[in-house]
Amino acid sequence: MSLDVSRANDQAVARVRELLNKDPKAALSEAEEVLEQTPHHLELLFLKGVAHHRIAEYQQALVTFEHVLKTNDAITEAHFQLALSQASLKLMGPAVASLRRVISLEPLHRSAWRVLSEILSIEGDFDAASEAQLRHIEASASNPKLREAGAAMIRNDIPRAERLLKSYLKAVPTDVAAMRMLAEVAVRVGRDSDAEKLLSRCLSLAPKFSGARYNYAVLMHRMNKPAEALAQVEALLLEDPEKPSYRNLIAVILSRIGEYERSSDYYESLVDDYPDNPKIWLSYAHVLKTEGKRSECEAAYRRAIALQPNFGEAFWSLANLKTFRFEEDDINTMRQSVLDAGTELNSRVQFHFALGKAAEDAGDHEQCFEHYSQGNELHASTLNYSAEKNTRRMLRMKSSFTREFFDQRASLGCQDPSPIFIVGMPRAGSTLLEQILSSHSKVEGTTELPDIVTLARELRERSDEKEIGSYDNVLASLNASELAELGETYLARTKIHRKTEKPFFIDKMPNNFLHIALIAVTLPNAKIIDARRHPLACCFSNFKQYFAQGQSFSYSLSDMGSFYRDYVELMAHYDRGLPGKVHRVIYEEMVADTETQIRRMLDHCGLDFEPECLRFFENDRPVRTASSEQVRQPIYSDAIAQWKPFEVHLNPLKEALGSVLKTYPSAPSFDP
Repeated sequence: MSLDVSRANDQAVARVRELLNKDPKAALSEAEEVLEQTPHHLELLFLKGVAHHRIAEYQQALVTFEHVLKTNDAITEAHFQLALSQASLKLMGPAVASLRRVISLEPLHRSAWRVLSEILSIEGDFDAASEAQLRHIEASASNPKLREAGAAMIRNDIPRAERLLKSYLKAVPTDVAAMRMLAEVAVRVGRDSDAEKLLSRCLSLAPKFSGARYNYAVLMHRMNKPAEALAQVEALLLEDPEKPSYRNLIAVILSRIGEYERSSDYYESLVDDYPDNPKIWLSYAHVLKTEGKRSECEAAYRRAIALQPNFGEAFWSLANLKTFRFEEDDINTMRQSVLDAGTELNSRVQFHFALGKAAEDAGDHEQCFEHYSQGNELHASTLNYSAEKNTRRMLRMKSSFTREFFDQRASLGCQDPSPIFIVGMPRAGSTLLEQILSSHSKVEGTTELPDIVTLARELRERSDEKEIGSYDNVLASLNASELAELGETYLARTKIHRKTEKPFFIDKMPNNFLHIALIAVTLPNAKIIDARRHPLACCFSNFKQYFAQGQSFSYSLSDMGSFYRDYVELMAHYDRGLPGKVHRVIYEEMVADTETQIRRMLDHCGLDFEPECLRFFENDRPVRTASSEQVRQPIYSDAIAQWKPFEVHLNPLKEALGSVLKTYPSAPSFDP
């Protein structure tokens, strides 16, 4: 190339760069004119792609950047601009891949981390989004101490990061970026309350700091404070109503609080804007399922699978409809995905559970149990559950929450009678009981509310001990006004889940059986119902179930038997310490004599019998749990004996259950 041509090209590049900010169309024309003479000039090709992007010609921009990268794959900014064009075309998977390439070439590319965080937030992957946001902060920090703290966090050297940030904030106490980073440190080590205070302080100093407000909204959501989370994300949407990460977060929060129609509307707009994003289709399908829109729900799950054929969660979600049946092509796809070394562990687990369900429907009990076993074993390998710790918690509660403990506090607490708690093991019929009770004109069904568990966690944070269940000493120290305040706090937090003026509402979080003592002394007029099912039927049903979160005991037959035994022992203790407080409904008796059992349950709740309770399956209220499709049918007896074809495999479960199995439905004598 002659010196004159080279000089002319340099001048053309300078002109195009200058025009890009003033008139991108003119910049495009200039670049195209020069490229007719020098079609392989990479810098001009790159600038041509930027010009296309700035005038919203995203497809042309994408093609141009791909052309540049075919010639030289190591141009960082070409990968970044390609990612922006892909994101503008709603091609989120390719955009993430392009951003990962940018970061591999330039680990501290702050814009790449920022955009990656936004895309991951759209997909609802809040943990990964938070990590990307942290990397963005580290890359953006101008202060060496903040950069060092960010680097320590990325290495997961949390103690060093905390020391650096606290030292820095002593010298500069109003640096909101440092506060936000320290809040992330607090979240990493499980000190959510500290993170809450830091982010609140951060926003009081910088109300327009949208990044901190978004972190605060996500934190409130995780801390089971949906009212606060909703207020924060609504404030963000006032500033930027179209931002997809905000729209996705509010859809998640609205679903949590039972605003399913509004949640569905947000998801519908998101899938319209991002039709090729399988995770958004999955979330949309979940809400449609809750609303009882079966055909639309299945179609949305199918759309997610079409976009990502190895999407284990989408296949398991179809299986989790319970009444759904897979086609042969589905089964072949799942079998191939299980064998594919590239399938992620979590998807592999869910494929095994879905294949187990498919084999059970086909009557292949050996293949069915093999898949359930593999799925459970794989998932258990990711957990840190200890049956011994759970037994210690149960024994501690028995020791602390005695008849004398309850007698001393008999007239204390918040006297409001509105809550009806349905407790017990998961998969024991609690959703059926909720559906029956919510068919009564005076009772509102909600869902599995997390608020009692949250109160228990907050009490435990005030204890010097860290063992699970170690809030007994704190609860015992509370005076009359403090106990009443706890009950009132529960009612205030659950108010957001109530949509009617009915005098009673249901909280069907099954794990609340662990917190009967807390309920009894803070809400003494609340009603408690224990849903109980045959131990083999109940535990095997749990063994077949992949839970979205929690229930870590359920991925081993022996752990499950131990947990069920602990549950029966603890409830027997409360039967003695709180006589008549808990009404027990035996699932098999409900199936055999439905009206009698319904009348007894209503009597316990102080409610008159209403025939609508017998026609609970006509109730079109939203249902979120795994039994959502089953409770929209009349009571049937099929589930009672579903465990029997698998009995040969259940010896570890039987051994762990011990005398609890032999004496069912009564409890054995536990005390020496």
